[in-house]
Amino acid sequence: MTRRTSKKALRETGQGYFFMSPAIFVLTLFIIGPILYAIFLAFHKVELLGGTSMNFVAFENFARIMDDQRAIIALKNTAKYVLIVVPVQTFLALVLAATLNAGLKGEKFFRIVYFLPTLTSSAVLTLIFMWMYNKNGLINHILDFIGLPTYNFLGDPDIALNAIMIMNIWATAPFFMVIYLAALQDIPDSLYEAADLDGANAIQKFFYVTVPFLRPVTSFVVIMGLIGTFQLFDQSYIFSGGSGGPDNSTLTVVLLIYQYAFKTLGTMGYAAALAFALAIIILVATLLQRKFSKEESLY
Repeated sequence: MTRRTSKKALRETGQGYFFMSPAIFVLTLFIIGPILYAIFLAFHKVELLGGTSMNFVAFENFARIMDDQRAIIALKNTAKYVLIVVPVQTFLALVLAATLNAGLKGEKFFRIVYFLPTLTSSAVLTLIFMWMYNKNGLINHILDFIGLPTYNFLGDPDIALNAIMIMNIWATAPFFMVIYLAALQDIPDSLYEAADLDGANAIQKFFYVTVPFLRPVTSFVVIMGLIGTFQLFDQSYIFSGGSGGPDNSTLTVVLLIYQYAFKTLGTMGYAAALAFALAIIILVATLLQRKFSKEESLY
């Protein structure tokens, strides 16, 4: 009886893996395989043009990161971008969701309007903002009209990265707003009724009822924000024409990886090492965020 049961279980397991085999094949070929190959390249000096050649250099590519000034600049720019964009877009998304959940008139219309930036292509959105940020663009026309000084948003190293931050906060906050909006529907009305009996006002209910209840959702939103912001590439590439300028002010780690991988000869292995280092940074940041949020203790 035991042998029959084991054979049946083995057969069912085999059938399960057979039905999953197309998905496993695709994941291995397009996700797991490239990741392992990138790790392999990170320990080699790779020449792709004029015949592929690989020379094992051990940890030389990783040691080079510490001496690469452009890599340090890219890491600083990316860190600044993450530290500003993630908290601001998270808070803005929560405020927008709470506002739309308050039962205001025209709520459905504003939900659609707020979510529109998320539906817009990233490249198209960047081109629109580049037009707005132009010396003769919409924003400078408005500033000039009200008597304020105009700015060279695209050419000033002190402003260029901030301009990208504003654009991304405006574009990504609505996506997280929808997640918060769904979570707000699950908060029991009895909690707000109890707060009313205790004499809490709207702001107190927001910070002492809504925010604590949404802590697991906030943890998810922050993690998704961390992963997305660390991988900033397309906006920086379009804004600077692929250079990371002006004066490396919009150079991010992913853009630098692209430059070393496809624009500079003999640095494919170094680019893979940068990508691997970035993956480790994202992993560590995510684990630290989960630890500090104490998400597990809420379940």
